[in-house]
Amino acid sequence: MKKRIAIFASGSGSNAQKLMEHFRRSAEVEIALVLTNNADAYVLQRADSFEIPSHIFDRDEFYHTDNIIDLLKNLDIDLIVLAGFLWLIPKNLLQEYPGRIINIHPAILPKYGGKGMYGDFVHLAVMEANEPEGGITIHYVDENYDEGEYIYQAKYRIDKSDNLEMIKFKGQQLEHLHYPRIVEGIIKKIKK
Repeated sequence: MKKRIAIFASGSGSNAQKLMEHFRRSAEVEIALVLTNNADAYVLQRADSFEIPSHIFDRDEFYHTDNIIDLLKNLDIDLIVLAGFLWLIPKNLLQEYPGRIINIHPAILPKYGGKGMYGDFVHLAVMEANEPEGGITIHYVDENYDEGEYIYQAKYRIDKSDNLEMIKFKGQQLEHLHYPRIVEGIIKKIKK
């Protein structure tokens, strides 16, 4: 029986697509569901092109009901992967999936993490601080933004001539290279 992943994303979903591509022909793991809080998120089109079901939810459903948990349990989800998901994960979901929710952050935590630090906001902060390097952090999710235990970190060099787009590009290259591999390593350790 395949192990099953649910991806939560709020936007474009480039990391979600890399995960979909990575597990498309896997005999052991499948992406079973994509969830989003944004009805206009491009990740929905990506999911559709891979014939992966999706679910759109609002703040009330996410924070004040158990609907999402019921959906995940009905689909026998083993691991939740955040891929550009911008909301804090509620306690009931953390309790239902302890140590089985992971996230990727576009910086070397603990620097440049926390509420409001996502996407270009992170890259801009790194650039404005004249950091010699940027990076990514893959971590477990807890009740606070970007404070869960680190799983993996990788760095890239920032050249003086790098603009925001180049910094973002270097970061995304690392994300796309490492996130599917790390997710696969984690889910293979989960007992069915």
